[in-house]
Amino acid sequence: MTLLIAGLLAGFLLLAWSADRFVFGAAATARNLGVSPLVIGLTVVGFGTSAPELLVSAVAAWQGNPGLALGNAVGSNIANIGLVLGAAALVRPLAVRSGILRREYPLMLATVLAAYAVLADGRLTRLEGVALLAGLALLIGWTVRMGLRGRGDHRPADVLEREYRAELPPPVATRSALFWLAAGLLLLLASSKLLVWSATGLARHFGVSELVIGLTIVAFGTSLPEVATSVAGTLKGEDDIAVGNVVGSNMFNMLGVIGVAGILAPVQVAADLLWRDFPLMLALTLGLLVTAWRRRATARINRWQGGLLVGAYLAYLALLGGLLPVPAGP
Repeated sequence: MTLLIAGLLAGFLLLAWSADRFVFGAAATARNLGVSPLVIGLTVVGFGTSAPELLVSAVAAWQGNPGLALGNAVGSNIANIGLVLGAAALVRPLAVRSGILRREYPLMLATVLAAYAVLADGRLTRLEGVALLAGLALLIGWTVRMGLRGRGDHRPADVLEREYRAELPPPVATRSALFWLAAGLLLLLASSKLLVWSATGLARHFGVSELVIGLTIVAFGTSLPEVATSVAGTLKGEDDIAVGNVVGSNMFNMLGVIGVAGILAPVQVAADLLWRDFPLMLALTLGLLVTAWRRRATARINRWQGGLLVGAYLAYLALLGGLLPVPAGP
């Protein structure tokens, strides 16, 4: 028991640090190759913070723990909006001005609906996993195209581009960047295996389903990079990065994380995930879209709205922990 808890804590710490090093190495390498700051931010940084979710779910699926794999993807999305954005808004109200983000909100909703459509029959097949990854490839292509649009004309840079440019790592030698990219990836894999071993062991010890462990403890741990990036962005006044990081991560989770899990090990989908967890994730996604989407004006996520998000997340944890009555499933 003590060894499992120690392994879980060590896995979280190593996961967060290795994810930071992986994103640093990937961003520095891309910068040395001449990639624009906006494209780096929208792809390397935006999706790179989801590397922990991807590797943890991949390892869990490979080792025959489908509940942990899918629970981690869905639980991370719930934590990203309820906890990460809610906590960031409590620190300081978020003012979202980026036109790029306004175009990404509907896409985030579309990825949630696409993932639900794939899982609704209670099965996740390899072909469906391939389809989700194909959707991710299209999404990345669209993101790069949007990042390149307007280069060479006289339109002012999007606020998100200015914030990403300010946050890019300082120039480093390509050899050093590649070292941290490879080292970060290897450490991510090692910490993911440690985390999956500890989480499954604790689930068996306490008689809790792997799905619930994935939705709660593991999802929180793999969301630590998003927590760090969003809160740091809020404290620096880079609100669009704080929100954009969550939007990019959530889309990657639905298409990339679930897609890879399906390819590695086709699984039966727990009914609880479909009638309890997906509807909450959809409700939070719709809430973010309604709150933060404005066609022209600056959108704001105020402290009271942040409090509602955090409150909803805590109520969800209480429901999973049996502290609130659970409605009967279908």
